[in-house]
Amino acid sequence: MTYCVAVKLNAGLVFLSDSRTNAGLDQISTFRKMIVYEKPGDRFMCLLSAGNLSISQSVREILQVEKLANGDEEPLTIWNATSMFDAARVLGSAVRHVHQRDGAALKAAGVDFNVSMIFGGQIKGEGMRLFQVYSAGNFIEATNETPFFQVGESKYGKPVLDRVITPATPLDEAAKCVLVSMDSTLKSNLSVGLPLDMALYEVNALQSDKITCIDNDNPYFHMLHATWGQKLREVFDSIEDPTWDGSPTDVPLMCHSARSLPLKKIGNEQEKLI
Repeated sequence: MTYCVAVKLNAGLVFLSDSRTNAGLDQISTFRKMIVYEKPGDRFMCLLSAGNLSISQSVREILQVEKLANGDEEPLTIWNATSMFDAARVLGSAVRHVHQRDGAALKAAGVDFNVSMIFGGQIKGEGMRLFQVYSAGNFIEATNETPFFQVGESKYGKPVLDRVITPATPLDEAAKCVLVSMDSTLKSNLSVGLPLDMALYEVNALQSDKITCIDNDNPYFHMLHATWGQKLREVFDSIEDPTWDGSPTDVPLMCHSARSLPLKKIGNEQEKLI
């Protein structure tokens, strides 16, 4: 299993991935799931991948040389595409290429063709774009209403993203948020693990010097892990315990009167009266 997340903001893009793979309880390995394609001053693109490792590695290799027919023009590649949409089309074609080559053999072996990818960046002459690519090679694009994508083990890290991330979120704040999202996933799922790969891209830079690997000795991630756990506990402890006798609470309920919700017994069942 894996967890990858990417966020599109007014200020730039944030990408984060873990590096744990497993093929059973005793076959746990480390493989990088992020790759950056960069031509400074012309384009910056980042690819995150989840799913079957052999498929995602094949897609990444083919993507380097994949060409997409472009009418009478020069065939499209990720290096000459003039839009991120066309670069995403090239990626989708690479996925279908691998499926055409390996899909039947995988199916005969009882293995699903399972790969999910996040692909984003900016090409000179247009704005930043972010896509989620599926196993069929089709894709969707991030919007102001949906400014982030997750692939892999996404459920544990989603709540904090939903509460914090908007297009107006500053770049460093979004980086902190996706790290908290990853920490929550690491806490709850052993199939996601360090080291992490993170890339921050500032709008219109067309290159990035903020690409890093976060391992077990990273002091910032240690601090974030300890502080997040402590602050969650403090907030939890500050909330009143429920009462069951109808006595008043200190904090009024927004949708009900300022008293606890009693339970009415109905035989062996209990029903909340709201």
